[in-house]
Amino acid sequence: MAKLEAGMTREQAFALLQEHNEDAFHIEHGETVEQVMRYFAREFDPENEEFWGIAGLLHDLDWEEHADEPEKHTVYAARDIQAAGGTPELVRAIQSHTSDFNPALPQPEHQMEKILFATEELTGLIGAAVVMRPSKSVMDFEVKSLKKKFKDKRFAAGVNRDVIRKGAEMLGWELDELFARTIEAMQSFAPDRDTFAPAAE
Repeated sequence: MAKLEAGMTREQAFALLQEHNEDAFHIEHGETVEQVMRYFAREFDPENEEFWGIAGLLHDLDWEEHADEPEKHTVYAARDIQAAGGTPELVRAIQSHTSDFNPALPQPEHQMEKILFATEELTGLIGAAVVMRPSKSVMDFEVKSLKKKFKDKRFAAGVNRDVIRKGAEMLGWELDELFARTIEAMQSFAPDRDTFAPAAE
C-alpha cells in the first residue's frame, strides 16, 4: 500500500485526545484501540503502522463531548482533527467506523477501515468481560468465554453486536476468527494491565 500520512505525530494526536476527553475510560479506550490497530497493521500494512495507530487513538475523539448526538459522531471530530493538521485520509478512516450511525459518512473500504469498524466495539465487549473475571486479565481470556458474552444481549448492552457481525463479514472472517484475532491483539500489549475501560459507542 502507499504511504499514508496522518498529518500529526502520535504525541500530537494524544494531546488532542486529552483536549477533548476528561474521562480516563475514554482515553484508555482510545489507547486500547490504537494498540489493537497497530497489532493488525504489523500483519497487514507494516509501513503504515503509525497511521493505523493514530486512527485508532482518535476514532472516538468527539464521543465524550457529543454522546447525545450519535448521528453526528465523528462529524465534530473531523473539524477538530483537520484544525490540528490531520489529513483527509485520517478523517476518512475515522469517519468510516461510524457509517452505521450516519449513512452520509464513507463506508469502510480499505483493510484498515474494516478492521477499525470490526474491532472497535469488540474491544469494549472484551474489556467488559475481562473485568468480570477472577484474574481481571485478558491473558487467560478465551474465545468460548467471549462467545457466551456476545450471545448475552444483557451483558454490556451498549455494545452493538450487529456492527461486530457486519465488520467480520466485511473482512471475510468468521466471527470466531475475529474474536480470536482481537483477543490476541489485546494480549499482545496488555500482559500487565489489570482491566480495560468499557467502550464508548
